[in-house]
Order: sequence, then C-alpha cells, then structure tokens
Amino acid sequence: MFYYFFAPLLTYNFILVLAAVIPAAYLLVKVYRMDRLEKESSHFLWTLVKAGIFSSLIALILERIFSNLLISAMDTKSIGFRILLYFVVVGLSEEGAKYFMLKRTSWRSSEFNCLYDGIVYAVFVSLGFALWENISYVLHYGLSNAFVRAFTAIPGHGAFGVFMGVFYSAAKLYSLAGFEDKSKQFEIAAIIVPVLIHGAYDYIATSASQYGSYIFIAFIAVLFFAANKVVKTASQNDRFMR
Repeated sequence: MFYYFFAPLLTYNFILVLAAVIPAAYLLVKVYRMDRLEKESSHFLWTLVKAGIFSSLIALILERIFSNLLISAMDTKSIGFRILLYFVVVGLSEEGAKYFMLKRTSWRSSEFNCLYDGIVYAVFVSLGFALWENISYVLHYGLSNAFVRAFTAIPGHGAFGVFMGVFYSAAKLYSLAGFEDKSKQFEIAAIIVPVLIHGAYDYIATSASQYGSYIFIAFIAVLFFAANKVVKTASQNDRFMR
C-alpha cells in the first residue's frame, strides 16, 4: 500500500512518469475541448484530478480489507470468488470511491450548470485515479506496462467515467427541478453502471479461456466506441441546467 501511493513521489524516472501521464493527459484534454458551452476553470479541474488521486487511496484501503475477507471466506479458484472479487471488491470499491470524491467535490459547485459538465467532472476524477495508479504500475513494472495500459486501463477508466458522468448529470438536473426521488435513482445508476462495466472489464481481462484475449479486445473496442459516442452526443446536445 505504501509503495503504491507514495512511489510516484519517492521515485523519479522522467521517461517512465511521462509514459504513464501522457495517455491520461490526452484523454483529459480531449474531453475538456468538447465542452462547448462554458468551460470549467483550470483550478476546479485540477481539484477534480486531485480528488481522483485521493479516491485511489480510498479504493486501495477498501480493496485490501474486503479482498482479505473474501479470501478467508471462499475458495479462490471458484467462479463465485472471481465474480465477487471483480464486481464487488474491485469494481464497487474503485467506482464507489470515485463517485464519493466526485460528489463531494462538484455537486454543490456553481460551475456545475450544464449537462455535459457531469461527464467532464467524472472523467477528470476517473483519470486522476487512473493517472496515479498508472504511474505506480509503470514505475514498478516498466515501460512495456505503460504501452499496454495506454490502450487498455487508462481509456478504460475514462470510459467508466463517461458513463458515470451521464447519470451524474441527470441526477443533478432532476435535483435542480425538485425531483429528489428521481435524482437518487440516477445517482444509484451513476455508481452501479460503472461498477458493472468495470467488473466485466476485469473479469474478461483475467479470463484464462482459449479465446479470452479476443473476447477482451472485442469488449474494449465496443466499450471505447460506445463511450466516444456518448461523449460526442452529450457535447452536441449540451444545454444549461439553470
């Protein structure tokens, strides 16, 4: 745990850090530039990235606790164990931590006034999480790991953030309109949908079947296409909520 969270601060390797940062930075800029109506302040965006970084620590602690409990309670080779590990321990811990920091940081912000904003906020938190996680992985496993994660884990977290953000914006819209019950339903969806996608991503990625790698490639291709489509549609149909 100590190494994961503090290695980026204690270890200096410019090339490795740069390789870890560039993919996330590219996606952050892309999502930011598609904000047509009213772009967010740089200070607020940096606050969201820091919230994402902090959410990675929360998730790490939760994963350690619940994975140890799961290992002590179940056969680690069973399908049930893998489902609970990837969908609950990993998926719910990580996406739940992201959502906690996302709402804590942005829900009451005066800058949250457009439908597309929710996607921007969720993606920035998600990629803040992925950025710190990626630096830690790359410093530990090397440059080849950076290349693989640039096309899988980084855009994967970005895609999770896109789907979280769509429902997050809907929750905010209904809250502003006074429909709190409807707002809560969309808040739940903003957590559950990314958890299910994240869990499926990890489950398929670790599949040991003969065709596992092909299924994973197909899965991420569909995921990235869908997320890109959602971002473009949300950008084109953006409107003020207040």
